[in-house]
Amino acid sequence: MLTFATVGTSWITEKFIESAIHSKQFQFTGAYSRSEDKAKKLADKYQAEHYFTDLKELAKHPEIDVIYIASPNSVHFEHALFFLKNKKHVICEKPMFSNAAEMEKAYQTAEENGVFLFEAIRNIHAPNFKILRDKLPMAGTLRSAMLSYIQYSSRYDLFLNGEEPNIFTSKYSGGALVDLGVYPLFLAVGLFGEPTKVTYHPVLLRTGVDGSGTLVLEYDGFVCTILCSKVSHSELPCEIHGEKGTFLLQDPAPISEIKWLDSHTKESQIFSQEQEELDMVYECRDFADIIQSQNHEEHERLKNWSKIVVRITEEARKQNNIIFGTEK
Repeated sequence: MLTFATVGTSWITEKFIESAIHSKQFQFTGAYSRSEDKAKKLADKYQAEHYFTDLKELAKHPEIDVIYIASPNSVHFEHALFFLKNKKHVICEKPMFSNAAEMEKAYQTAEENGVFLFEAIRNIHAPNFKILRDKLPMAGTLRSAMLSYIQYSSRYDLFLNGEEPNIFTSKYSGGALVDLGVYPLFLAVGLFGEPTKVTYHPVLLRTGVDGSGTLVLEYDGFVCTILCSKVSHSELPCEIHGEKGTFLLQDPAPISEIKWLDSHTKESQIFSQEQEELDMVYECRDFADIIQSQNHEEHERLKNWSKIVVRITEEARKQNNIIFGTEK
């Protein structure tokens, strides 16, 4: 059983805590917040023994193996580096870091200190992703793919009223691509690998970040188009088109249904299975297995996917002069 503590008190932190407990491989031991009231409230809610308002105290605590970070995007690197140097395993919420340089430094620090670093991106750990990856050769030669995550954010209402929520500002490394677009992007990287060319067409907001956008990934012989938005909503499914047939995905995260359509027989088949409602449980189990078995090969695979994704998002931003506050 691995003990863990959290940095951040948002809804995603609670979902991770519930999923980690449900995995039966983690014990929730402590919560950190700059607000003592918030830290104590979260710790009490999930019966954690400790709460913290001092990061140094948390990092030095001998009873904690793993730190889950869900602080604002712009401070992920600072927090992760600090805990890695204190020999804590780190699970960092997506997007893990603002750019490739931060990621390289963090993974180097993890290796130097003999600990693991993970990006919390739930959809690539779920059973239906693994089913899709195994079944993908059925499509034959791939010719195109369209992956989308278009979901209106309630915080956009605040933005329209003149406020600047973290996810809609460059100061906090926000924007649609790094917040929602990474889900279909991780699918693309996990299924197809690294593209040969990246082109991004964003809809920019007054704060200099993208409210929505179209990301085009070029591969040898086919193109993958990714649509992402936090300022509109769509029920558009994801599709992967091959010469032998098409895969239809109801959603990119979680992948709730995988439907196969045969181009020649016109027959259809459902390959997906029912998944846990707390779908972050799958990443929790994978991370725990890697730590406990010291599975460096699997960690390396996940690390490489994260590196490819951050290279793509950084290139996409640079093409459109989207500069984060940490980069100025």
